[in-house]
Amino acid sequence: MTEVRDVICRPGSPRALWFFATCTAAGAVAAAGWAVYRGPYVPWLTVAASLVLIGLLTVHLVTARVDADARGLRSRTLLRRWSVSWDEVADVRVRLRRSNFARGQESCRVGVVLRDGRERVLPLPLGRSLPDPEVQEKLTALRALHSHHGVPVSDHLVVVSGRTAGRGWAGSTALCVLLLVCAGAVGWFVPGAAATERAWHAAKPCTEATPATQVRECVDTLPAVIERTDVNEARHDSWLYFTDGRPLTRLPVSREAAEGFRPGDRVRLTVWRDEVMAVSGAHYVWHDGVTHTGGVADIAALFVLAAGYPAALTLLTLRGRRLPADEVLPSAGPFTFVLAGTALWLLPLCYLYPTRLLSSLVAIAWGVAGVLATSALFTRAWRATRPRTPQQVAVDDELAGEVFLAARFLDHTDYNPHGYGTHIALGDGPPAVAPGPGRFAARRIPVERLTVRNVRRAHGGDGETVPRHWNVAELDDGGRRVRLAAAPADLARILRELASERHLAGERD
Repeated sequence: MTEVRDVICRPGSPRALWFFATCTAAGAVAAAGWAVYRGPYVPWLTVAASLVLIGLLTVHLVTARVDADARGLRSRTLLRRWSVSWDEVADVRVRLRRSNFARGQESCRVGVVLRDGRERVLPLPLGRSLPDPEVQEKLTALRALHSHHGVPVSDHLVVVSGRTAGRGWAGSTALCVLLLVCAGAVGWFVPGAAATERAWHAAKPCTEATPATQVRECVDTLPAVIERTDVNEARHDSWLYFTDGRPLTRLPVSREAAEGFRPGDRVRLTVWRDEVMAVSGAHYVWHDGVTHTGGVADIAALFVLAAGYPAALTLLTLRGRRLPADEVLPSAGPFTFVLAGTALWLLPLCYLYPTRLLSSLVAIAWGVAGVLATSALFTRAWRATRPRTPQQVAVDDELAGEVFLAARFLDHTDYNPHGYGTHIALGDGPPAVAPGPGRFAARRIPVERLTVRNVRRAHGGDGETVPRHWNVAELDDGGRRVRLAAAPADLARILRELASERHLAGERD
């Protein structure tokens, strides 16, 4: 009988963490004392608050601990203690989370699923990836304890990542709502921008008969002389300076305008609503103008389109809520074509009819046609992202010569050492694992040892290298489980050829 040992998880470098926490506490005290001594200086108070938060996070890490034995599982952090018996635990799984700051980096956490469906993520063990030896050792020991003293609901390690059905939808929903709020905020300025644009186009030149109350609404022209120009980089404003500060000291313009005017040029300034709308000279004319209403409407429409992608992620997650938590969901890529197709008709419509979408027959017809086109694209994307069972594939009856199908054995074997194979060779010769589309360095597959157990969709534990649309066949290799991944049609063809070769080998024996 295999001995089941207790598990104790503690932080890897407690002395270093305590030293770091002490240094941050000392820095926070020093920064706060300096701020009090010199007055409420905001930068120093910000530094003190940041150091306090870092120190609390460090103390949280250094005081975390997880213990597991025959009685159950116990978790302790700085502010919380929690315990549960193995009878109440349904499963012990892994959660992989990709970092938003470092590309290719991910964190590996262990989660405990209770019988009532709730899940609690343990503070320890904590690793950078699933192959982390320390995390793997602790996870194996926790699963052994659970199997010995409880009743797990799954017979394999469930790995939940950003690609699987159990990833959650709160984050994508929050991002979608945030983008929609931004779209509403920008759209709120559309009527005001339209009113300003209409007033600018309707404004008339100022005359002596213009009433004093209407001077601000008319267009005035003032003479000025360029004293000097200040040309800056494209991302910074360039400046025009006027002689004697009349009618104003300086004016922000584009880099091209600052280069177009020369010191001493006599120019005329077009002023409307106390703002300079144009500067006209003998060699160059600069126009500022008002914000185009269609441009504002397009920005709001872009926010709506951007919200469509996290909405698609949420939709796919909710659609797959009945799937196993570690089953890989289809990609949201087909919905990007829906958003791109919608942008082709929505952006021009918003630009040309920003405030007349429901009052113009042309805009209504345009919108109806666009909605129908988007609906057709959405229906196609909905069907393309439908989770398909591995049996829903079509296979050609015969092989035409030798073929090399993209497929990978996911486990280390004598015919696939360290997972070097990327293709399966079928046809002129025995089935073999090859590192590319060719027989060079190919290794024969021992078909007489392999038996198909089942074919399933990709799971989170199969790794990020397995595409979402591939299927995985679980094979029995002399009592050992090996996994073979390939596209559905290619996998069905490979399994058929392996079965045929095994039958022929049996007849020869």
